[in-house]
Amino acid sequence: MSERRIKLMVADDSTRYRQFVTQALASDPAIDVTAITCDALLTIAQMRKCWPDVLLLDIETPRMDGLAFVRRVLAERQTPIVICSSPANLRSPATLAALAAGAVSVVGRPGDGPPAALERSAAELARTLHAAAAPPRRQASPAAPTAERLRAKYSADVMLAAARPGAVVQRSEQIVAIGTSAGGTQALEVVLTQLPSTCHGLVIVQHMPERFTAMLAQRLDELCQIDVREASDGDRVRPGLALIAPGGKHLLLKRSGTHYQVEVADGPLVSRHKPSVDVLFRSVARFAGGNALGIIMTGMGDDGACGLREMRDAGARTIAQDEASCVVFGMPKEAIKLDAAERIVGLQQIAGAIVAFGRLGATPGVSGRLPDSG
Repeated sequence: MSERRIKLMVADDSTRYRQFVTQALASDPAIDVTAITCDALLTIAQMRKCWPDVLLLDIETPRMDGLAFVRRVLAERQTPIVICSSPANLRSPATLAALAAGAVSVVGRPGDGPPAALERSAAELARTLHAAAAPPRRQASPAAPTAERLRAKYSADVMLAAARPGAVVQRSEQIVAIGTSAGGTQALEVVLTQLPSTCHGLVIVQHMPERFTAMLAQRLDELCQIDVREASDGDRVRPGLALIAPGGKHLLLKRSGTHYQVEVADGPLVSRHKPSVDVLFRSVARFAGGNALGIIMTGMGDDGACGLREMRDAGARTIAQDEASCVVFGMPKEAIKLDAAERIVGLQQIAGAIVAFGRLGATPGVSGRLPDSG
């Protein structure tokens, strides 16, 4: 029996691009273009008749703002949305906002060029759609999962071995590790803009394509009291600085004496992502242990759930964002299922919890409760 085909819906007002998509995917046996529409309202009507596995969306769709359309679709059902944009607008605020709202990826429209260039664009489109449609990695979630069972399912092994059971982390600087995905750029803005310049150093994974993480870091740096930048290999984690994992690379924490620095490394997809929250959280569990606070926020799928559990087992304080304030509750929900989250709090309370962690201090190897933050 053949594998189920990916149901793709295309919403774009460009006749030329609609023709390109049809021709580019005609020979792909795994993708079935179920509908092609020219505006948002027609797309919504078609989606309700036959909901697609993936939606390919023009960010400048007629009759509805593209950002509002992304939010409307995701409010009805968690659906992978790929934004198509002209090369000139790939890094535009509108594209970044669509990714912030929950779109999973961006693909460029082909320009005028030789047949070889069109073939490359067609191949890129197919790869992007296949990646968007890939089902989330399913995670066993028994009521009381053992460390052995967690490690058996934990695919971050490809990047880093888990911390040894009972390993003691010597006291050193405290850090905060955050993992997020769909809806995360807005959530990060809410949290980071509330932090004082004296807060502990932060390491962050936000699922985003290459190029866009640098834009996100620059924008947040302009808004925040703390410094925010895209991480480079060897950067030191220091108070008042947030390091964001570059798109297309994994971010790992390392310890050097009494301070921390980061490693930016290539490698395979982990939990369907690169950067992966699971990879970051595992490295934090191994090298920071009880000196860390782990936070998992809005996002689709389950990346970071096992990593947050490992952090908690290593003595770190752990928090999951609550359902009411998430754009997509997938990642926090999976972490809560694994009993990885010590506390479940609203988005507006996360910054206060970070500040409270700094006042409270941490005891290596011991997990306690953070005080209420409001």
